[in-house]
Amino acid sequence: MSLKVGVIGLGHMGSGMAATLAGKGFDVSGFDLSPVALEQASGRGVKPVAGLDQLIKQSDVLILSLPKAEHVEAVCLGPGGILECGGEGLVVIDTTTSTPEASRNAARILGTLGIAFIDAPVSGGPKGAATGTLVMVIGAEDDDLARAMPVLEGISEVRVHVGKSGAGNIAKIANNLLCAAHLITTAEAVAMAARAGVAAGKLLEGINAGSGRSAASQAMFPNWVLSKAYDSGFSIGLMRKDVGLATALMDRLDLDLPLSRSVAQLWQASSETLADQEDFCAIVQRTDAQFYGRGE
Repeated sequence: MSLKVGVIGLGHMGSGMAATLAGKGFDVSGFDLSPVALEQASGRGVKPVAGLDQLIKQSDVLILSLPKAEHVEAVCLGPGGILECGGEGLVVIDTTTSTPEASRNAARILGTLGIAFIDAPVSGGPKGAATGTLVMVIGAEDDDLARAMPVLEGISEVRVHVGKSGAGNIAKIANNLLCAAHLITTAEAVAMAARAGVAAGKLLEGINAGSGRSAASQAMFPNWVLSKAYDSGFSIGLMRKDVGLATALMDRLDLDLPLSRSVAQLWQASSETLADQEDFCAIVQRTDAQFYGRGE
């Protein structure tokens, strides 16, 4: 591929996307503050770059895979970042679950220099990043999306263009709010049935054949909850952050959404017993510590 792709943030998701693109023939370089992450990426076909400014200057397309909106803002608009070092024609694809305000602000400011900014948060976890099967909800102008499409197709299986800048993050916040709710409601239903004498695996088989199914019952419970592996690759701290983004959006819109607010309160309260680095599926332990605990 002739496109030079730079990936900023080589954690579980960023490194997987970078390696996937490299494996498909793209010229991929990467930057991370962690020397260990840089070294590991180099073993997967990704060229390590020591300086953020260097990576920005040499890239045609930049993929951001960062923890929070403030990190996106710093990379895009801060000293030594994209605003300072990027040039006309650069395309920025932000896969971070960020805020619509941060995305719109970056798109507006970078756009004055002819730099396209696309918010394209992802679902599918580290496995999806490593296999190029991610799902993306995208906020972008049509022309910018068309320019980014070869790279987007390289890292994702499903792409849904939901609107202009910021729309991708609104859709992702809504998605993760539902995911957060489904984990808790499924945990309660499974625990109830198990205490009443129905095996959890059989219950899920029935639920997944009926109208109560969700990604929680179809994937999260079989893979990471009932196995008690709790190793999905997505932390509970990040999910608490995403649920917090949903709460902030509800507040800004002055919405009366009692069930969603109750879910958000349960996730925030989980910090009392579950550290940020725990797997996000471990939230079920707050429902029934004995049944879902590792020692069961």
